[in-house]
Amino acid sequence: MDWINAIVQGILLGGLYALFAAGLSLIFGVMRLVNIAHGDLIIMAAFLGLVVTTTLGIHPLLALLLVVPLMAAIGYVLQRTILNRSLGDDILPPLLVTFGLSVILQNGLLELFSADPQKLNAGAIETMALALPGGLSIGVMPLLVFVVALGVIAGLQFIFYRTHYGRAFRATSDNQQVAQLMGLDTRHVFAVAMALSLAVVAIAGVFLGIRTSFDPSIGPGRLIFGFEAVIIGGLGNLWGTLIGGIILGVAQNIGAQINPGWQLLAGHIAFLIVLAVRPRGLFPRIEE
Repeated sequence: MDWINAIVQGILLGGLYALFAAGLSLIFGVMRLVNIAHGDLIIMAAFLGLVVTTTLGIHPLLALLLVVPLMAAIGYVLQRTILNRSLGDDILPPLLVTFGLSVILQNGLLELFSADPQKLNAGAIETMALALPGGLSIGVMPLLVFVVALGVIAGLQFIFYRTHYGRAFRATSDNQQVAQLMGLDTRHVFAVAMALSLAVVAIAGVFLGIRTSFDPSIGPGRLIFGFEAVIIGGLGNLWGTLIGGIILGVAQNIGAQINPGWQLLAGHIAFLIVLAVRPRGLFPRIEE
């Protein structure tokens, strides 16, 4: 029964990792941009949630109503003013720019909030659980995170394949020059994609802050989890990202069940196994 519980909890943990990874997958799918600052933006969203909850005295889940649009606006401005200037045939400039942004965010958050760990207090929902047959129990908060992850990925999938902006995303992804010739403002399209990505980052950051403590230095670790989930699932495949997050979460929980010190190692080993067998991931968006 302990093993079944570890698998169930790993699946729920995979929902959080899918939220980490969904924005990365979207941005790579649209503009082939690898955002090194993605993890630090997640932590920035968590701190924004902390500021909103402490200033207004509201529940962290209600704070999402402010944090999500704020992060989306930051994403739009960031892309239009900085990242668009670095995009081109060479992948090195955007990597360097986002790496520099990562350093700036970490040090800025450190100056503003210090290195002390912080946490968002969600009240009773953090300890509530649903009892299942066989002695299993599922935490309400992890279940909520997983359900939200499903909804977010379904929403992104709908936007990508059923809306005007989705068609623009796919057109610029396929051929940026042709899209420009057809009248698309690719700078605006990329900025909208980044805004959408950071809206998802906002949700991930607030849920991370509710689930565990956070500080300005843990962004790179969240970035690694996001990258692994994206690569396991397949680059550019949103539903594959969810599967990748679940595989990573289950592997970590099984590793922790064997030995508490093996939790992170087991996730990395699962990632390496998938990478060795399927270098393009399990469900790449475009097959060779």
